[in-house]
Amino acid sequence: MEYEGQICRSPMERASFMLPVSVGCAYNQCYFCTLFKHLRYRELPLEQVEAELARVCRAGGNPKTVFLGDGSAFQLSAQRLLDILALVHRYFPGCTAVNMDATVQSVLEKNDAELEALARAGVRHLYLGIETGLDDVLSLMNKGHTTAQAYEAIGRLQRAGMIYDAHMMTGVAGRGRGEENARAMALFYNRTGPGRVVNFSLFVERRAPLWHLVESGRFVPADELENLREERLLLSQLTVPVEYDGFHDVIPFRVRGVLPRDRSKMLRSLDAAIEARQGQEPMIAVV
Repeated sequence: MEYEGQICRSPMERASFMLPVSVGCAYNQCYFCTLFKHLRYRELPLEQVEAELARVCRAGGNPKTVFLGDGSAFQLSAQRLLDILALVHRYFPGCTAVNMDATVQSVLEKNDAELEALARAGVRHLYLGIETGLDDVLSLMNKGHTTAQAYEAIGRLQRAGMIYDAHMMTGVAGRGRGEENARAMALFYNRTGPGRVVNFSLFVERRAPLWHLVESGRFVPADELENLREERLLLSQLTVPVEYDGFHDVIPFRVRGVLPRDRSKMLRSLDAAIEARQGQEPMIAVV
């Protein structure tokens, strides 16, 4: 497979066949993100997409799940996505699900008939970068949507027959606001019912626009102990069934499982990590 840039997808898509349909991120303005800043966003020609499908088909490939890349494949027009989906099913007759990253904006840009057509054509999981349940933090991070717009987008895609999954980041609200953000996120998830939640605890890159907010004092990063406490509070308050995977690369620490089935085990793991951090020098994820 030829792939330009960094491969970025949920760990829950590790068994999916990754099919590039675009390069970069159409939005590419989130202050914390540097994944796609060096890339010029563009759609890949359908001929190139089909050539990749044909190559895998000739090699005997017939994956059940396909993940469309790059940063937000759902940004493509509904017709473009339908054309790609038709090719996927032509070359992979065993495919039962096509998943991809999306933004709140890319969902709202499509009408209900288009969303329903995409669901009928095989789109199953859409991963939305919700990040936080606090509007002022969404604004500070330049996410390009409000909480109300996120509720609207999720409701529409769910009514169309697709499954919504969430990306979030503990620590994104900054120092002293972990508990507030955990409660806001629990409320949001309990109302919207994501199938999956992937939490990449915030780390600040000096190359990211967010670093300028740190230097100016407009944003003070939380340390990893506060991030762990935020995550514990979130998991203790989630009441909807959800598959969860949380990362703290700088510690390193990871907690994953299915709620509510694995809640006790996950909370014990977090309690042990919190106890291990007690009394240690505060660790802030800046790279």
